[in-house]
Amino acid sequence: MRLENKVAIVTGGAFGMGKSTCEIFAREGAKVIIADIEEEAGQALAQQLVDQNLEAMYHYLDVGSETGWAATVEAAEGKYGKLDTLVNNAGISGSAANDLDDTEVWNKLMEINSTGPFFGIKYCAPAMLRAGGGAIVNISSISGIIGQGFIHPGYNASKGAVRLLTKQAASRFGEDNIRVNSVHPGLMPPMRTSGKTADPVVRAEMVKRVPLGRSGEVWEVAYATLFLCSDEASYVTGAELHVDGGCCAVW
Repeated sequence: MRLENKVAIVTGGAFGMGKSTCEIFAREGAKVIIADIEEEAGQALAQQLVDQNLEAMYHYLDVGSETGWAATVEAAEGKYGKLDTLVNNAGISGSAANDLDDTEVWNKLMEINSTGPFFGIKYCAPAMLRAGGGAIVNISSISGIIGQGFIHPGYNASKGAVRLLTKQAASRFGEDNIRVNSVHPGLMPPMRTSGKTADPVVRAEMVKRVPLGRSGEVWEVAYATLFLCSDEASYVTGAELHVDGGCCAVW
């Protein structure tokens, strides 16, 4: 198994890409901490995995809370004795905002999408040092690479920040045997916080711009993340992996 005996925190793990990542990681031998604000769904997923004789637990985490991060890492080390892997997946969409100049929306996007991963690295890297190394994957977006005038600028800015945070952390922690990479999904199934990009007419137009001619699936992002967290990627750090059907090749 590709993550045998690895201990992994996955934020936003109760739904969507995070849920798929938790399921795949557990099947590949990881002990998974499902970190999310959605307690009912997180508990249900943890029980579902345990019922399959897989290792998983749920822990409440608001990624914008430093005390929440400290408690989550403490819970992971307390139950499993170490921490090897972090997937900073939690995020919110910028396509629901009607006012693209809304400062409150900007602040919320930055808090969840950028400050959350910063806190994740801040609190998880020391635990990985205690374990002798580790792997961090930050889920960014193609919106962190290209500009999109129809969404709130806070989404582009927050995901672009994650991209460069990744590279800074890769440079900083390389000597500690901690690898840090980013994954950049393209057009995916709508997030629960999606707005106009969930509209079927809008999505049909967006699909036309994808070279592979379709939207992606959450498991495709999860498997890209799995590779980067596995020993197969032992010489990969500071990289950005596009899972976008070719969008960034042509946009």
